[in-house]
Amino acid sequence: MVHHQSRSRFTLIQKLIASYAAMLFLTTTALAFSVMGLYSLNRTAKEIAKTDLFVINSTNQLRESMLAQERLAGKFAILKSDEFRDMYLQRQAEFLTILGEIGKRDNNGRFRSLVMGYEAYRKEAERIFATGGSDPLPAKKEADAVVESIEEFSSSRQKLLAEKLAEADRREAATVKLTLMLAFSGFILAVSVAIFTVHTISTSIRKLKKGMHRIAEGDFDYDPQIPTGDEIGALAEDFSRMGRKLKELEQISLDASPLTRLPGNIAIERVLNRRLQSGDPFAVCYADLDNFKAFNDRYGYIKASEVIKLTGELIDETVRDIAGGDAFVGHVGGDDFVMVVGADRGASLCEAVIGRFDDFIRNHYSAEDLARGAIEGVDRYGVSRTFPIMSISVAVVISKKGEFSSAVEIAKAAADIKDLLKKSPGSNYLINRRRTIR
Repeated sequence: MVHHQSRSRFTLIQKLIASYAAMLFLTTTALAFSVMGLYSLNRTAKEIAKTDLFVINSTNQLRESMLAQERLAGKFAILKSDEFRDMYLQRQAEFLTILGEIGKRDNNGRFRSLVMGYEAYRKEAERIFATGGSDPLPAKKEADAVVESIEEFSSSRQKLLAEKLAEADRREAATVKLTLMLAFSGFILAVSVAIFTVHTISTSIRKLKKGMHRIAEGDFDYDPQIPTGDEIGALAEDFSRMGRKLKELEQISLDASPLTRLPGNIAIERVLNRRLQSGDPFAVCYADLDNFKAFNDRYGYIKASEVIKLTGELIDETVRDIAGGDAFVGHVGGDDFVMVVGADRGASLCEAVIGRFDDFIRNHYSAEDLARGAIEGVDRYGVSRTFPIMSISVAVVISKKGEFSSAVEIAKAAADIKDLLKKSPGSNYLINRRRTIR
C-alpha cells in the first residue's frame, strides 16, 4: 500500500506536463541556439560586408589614386602644364573622399598614420605646383611612404577579416552540434512520453469507450468501474455526471411543449433556481397574450394553436437577437411564456417583443375585424363583449442577489405585476412596478 502511494505521488497530467515541459525546453533551447547562431552569423556577415570588404576595396582605390597623383605631379614637374595640376586635384578630391569613408568605419592607429603620411605628401605636392616643379624627389619619397602605409593598412584589414571568418566557422560548427544534440534529445523524450502515455491510459480508454456506448444506448446509470485518484478516474466521474445530466435532459425534453418545442415548467424552475444560486442579477419576463380566448372562439382551435406556435418562435428568435446565447425561453403553457435574460436587457427585449408581436398578430385577423379594431365574443363568465385586437403583456421581475429565495417567489411577484398590466389596454410591459405602455 505504501509502495502504491509512492507511485501515485504525481498524477498522470503532472507527469505528462513535466515530460512535455522538458521536451519543450529542449526543443525551444535548440531553436533558440539555432536562431542565435544564425543571428550572430548574419550580424558578422553584415559587419564584414559593411566594414571589412568596403575598407579592403577602398584601400585598392586609394592605392590607385595615390599612384595617379604621383604620376600627375611628376608630369607637371616636367611639362609645367596646368592640365596635369587640374587632373591631380580631381584625384586628390577622390582620395580624400575615399579616405573619409574609411575613417567612418575604421579610425585606428594605422589609419591615422596613413592620414598624416598623406598630409605630408600633399605639402610636398603643393610645393611642386607652387615652385613650378623644382626638386620632385621629396614628394616621390612621401608618395612611396603613403603607398606603403596603404599596403600595411590593407594587410591588417585582410588579416582581421580572416580571423572573423575563422571565428564565424567555429561558431557555426558549435551551434550546429549543440542544436542537433538538443533536438535529438527532445525527439527521444517525445518518443518515450508517447510510449508511456499509450501504455498508461489504453486500458482505461477501453473501459471509457464501453461506458460511452452504454450511455449512448440509453443506460444513463452505467458505471464504467474505473478507480478514482487520477485524471482517468476523474474522466470516468465526468462520464457518470454526463449520464445523470442526459437523464435530466431527457426528462426536460419530455416536459417540453409539444406545440412550441420550448422547455416547460421543470426546465423553467431549474433555470430560475440556478440563476438564483449564482447570485448574479437577471430579469425574468413573463409574457401572456391578451384576448386570446376571444380569438380562439372566433377563429377556431387550429388557428389559435398556430398563433401560439408562431408567438413562441417570435419570442425565441427575438431573445436570441437581443440577449444572446445565455438567455432562456420557456413555455409555461397555453398563451404564457417566460424569458430569462441579463438584468440590463429586460427593457430592450420587451420593446422588441411587443413591436414584433403587434406587427405579426395583424396578419392573423380578417380585414373586417382589423377595420373594426375588435371582435365580438363571450368572456369566461359567458357574457357577450367586444374584444380588442390581441395584444401581449410582459411582466418583468428584476432579481438581485438575496432579493428572492425561490422560483415560486419570482412567479408570485410576476403575477402581481401582471395584474396591474391587465388594467391597461394594448401591448405593454411593466418592470417591478414601473409601467411602460405602447
